[in-house]
Amino acid sequence: MDGPSLRTGRYKGRYSMLILKLALRNILGAGIRTWLNVAALSFSFVVIIFVQGMYNGMNDQVERATIDALYGGGQFWFKEYDPYDPLSLTDAHAVIPADLDSLIKNNEATPILIRQAAIYPNGRFRNILLKGIDTKQSILSLPSFLLTGDQGSIPALIGSRMAKSIGLHKGDELTVQWRDIHGTFDARDVKIVEVMKTSVQEIDNEQIWIPLDRMQSLTTMPGQATIVVLKKNVQISKQIAGWEFRSLDYLLHDIHALVRSKTIQGSVLYTILLFLAMLAIFDTQVLSIFRRKKEIGTLMALGMTRTKIIALFTMEGAFHGVLAAIVAAAYGIPLLDFAARTGIALPGALDNAGIALGEKLFPAYSAGLIAGTAILVLYVTTIVSFLPTRKIAALKPTDALRGRLS
Repeated sequence: MDGPSLRTGRYKGRYSMLILKLALRNILGAGIRTWLNVAALSFSFVVIIFVQGMYNGMNDQVERATIDALYGGGQFWFKEYDPYDPLSLTDAHAVIPADLDSLIKNNEATPILIRQAAIYPNGRFRNILLKGIDTKQSILSLPSFLLTGDQGSIPALIGSRMAKSIGLHKGDELTVQWRDIHGTFDARDVKIVEVMKTSVQEIDNEQIWIPLDRMQSLTTMPGQATIVVLKKNVQISKQIAGWEFRSLDYLLHDIHALVRSKTIQGSVLYTILLFLAMLAIFDTQVLSIFRRKKEIGTLMALGMTRTKIIALFTMEGAFHGVLAAIVAAAYGIPLLDFAARTGIALPGALDNAGIALGEKLFPAYSAGLIAGTAILVLYVTTIVSFLPTRKIAALKPTDALRGRLS
């Protein structure tokens, strides 16, 4: 009973293989025209992966650096704290709750106390944020262990950007003025024990870091903090009165939004490149159908259906995408791998752009990115190759043999 159906299936399989072989032979036989299209398409292929890899790398790099240096596994903010409103810092402090204090004692969280302050470098006035951090903490990558010294001086950390802007160096002393919890002005000299170089500008620009216990004492805020940073993968399920938990999704929202906007901008570039490559393939298909009218008529006269002829020409166009992927892999893999290993040097102007990129950007490529790009290119190439072939559906064999398409 299955004999005729099996024979029909084998016949269709062999027929399909014949069309594939014929399509491949025809596209390779087109010579330089084929390879010009393949070169243009492969370039678009590599550029799409490279640009997307850059944005993925930027997102990963900025996210990782910011989490390590500042966000940890999330933060608890005192309810009055607003990082975009410096005036809120006057009341943005409270005694650390027992639940958070137990995490701090287990080295699963670290407190930070933030106050507005002013400095007077070289006789000039400048507003800053004075931040106190535990010298023994290991949750953040900030080198707080350097904030040790005798009781006669207050050790301080500053970032390289701030040091450069006000002309300070390691070992220099600086006058800092602030208000304590009662609103009384106080001022002390701090000694710069280290100028830290970091890509995270949120712990650098206009900030001075001093030991938490010294800051709590000087501001008459014993046991108080503004925010508490959790260790990675540490979770606390219960709500804490007066304190609001900020997850990494919340803290990294601006970074993710920036990367999304940059990705959209980059898509314009490779959309143009794809359009140009697809236009070349479309023109090639139109020219091929026009020049091969008699061949089409001969195939029809030999019994090949219009559907099969359309499939043949569509397959020829689709092979441009297959060959482009192979050519792109030949020169793209070494180039992309080199860029991922050595990184791409960034101009110095980006150091003050507000994102933690550092001196180099390391692209990040994933299997999903490469596979998705390959599927996109092959899909678009197949559609563009099919569009000119629709004219064959209304073609008569006698007209084709005479060299006419209408």
